[in-house]
Amino acid sequence: MTTQEMIKPENLVYSRTKVLTDNIMHYCPGCSHGTVHKLIAEVIDEMGIQDKTIGVSPVGCGVFAYNYIDIDWLEAAHGRAPALATAAKRLNPDKYVFTYQGDGDLASIGTAEIMHACNRGENIVVVFINNAIYGMTGGQMAPTTLVGQVTATTPYGRNVELNGYPLKITELIAQLPGTCYVTRQTVYNPLTVRKTKRAIRKAFENSMLKKGTSFVEVVGTCSSGWKLTPVDANQWMIDNMFPEYPLGDMKDI
Repeated sequence: MTTQEMIKPENLVYSRTKVLTDNIMHYCPGCSHGTVHKLIAEVIDEMGIQDKTIGVSPVGCGVFAYNYIDIDWLEAAHGRAPALATAAKRLNPDKYVFTYQGDGDLASIGTAEIMHACNRGENIVVVFINNAIYGMTGGQMAPTTLVGQVTATTPYGRNVELNGYPLKITELIAQLPGTCYVTRQTVYNPLTVRKTKRAIRKAFENSMLKKGTSFVEVVGTCSSGWKLTPVDANQWMIDNMFPEYPLGDMKDI
């Protein structure tokens, strides 16, 4: 079989989405961000909405998402992506608007913005990457850091008496009347990748049905912040993150 025959449509097994740019991603080996970027790009491509999508990215590891996903982007101040997305969607109701945020951004400095945007039922999509640590700024404790977890600012492990409990922000958001779809997924193997892609697509589709906010949490790894190899980070996530942050849909209207 010639190369030309191999690339015929009937012989094509997989093709890289054109919504991803050719830039080499800066993420650490084993990081979940790159996989989620790919899924978002594929959903946008398959829905045919590349020219109708606006992404909003604030401070954090995902701040350079505009380098990798070829759509219109807005850059928000730390934690303020839901506020900016609210404006973008209200001014452009025919556009698909989503935010891409980490746990230090969304569940800490941006807690007020995300809670009120979801409570208002803004017709946007929120993609929330939870790796239980501040990845970009040095591996400090985040609101989602587990009890006993060692970080740069909790060298002896997170202490409840000193640091409080991990914040289950997604469970809180599921209780708000303005949300229509709230789910927690992950991307550590092919099955979970497919499930997360379906969740992201459903969230995007919901944003045009005027049912409210769709919120997709993705429990991810941070090999560098956790000081683990990519393989060990995946296992640590399975053993420690999933019991605290169980996967599955929490709300689906």
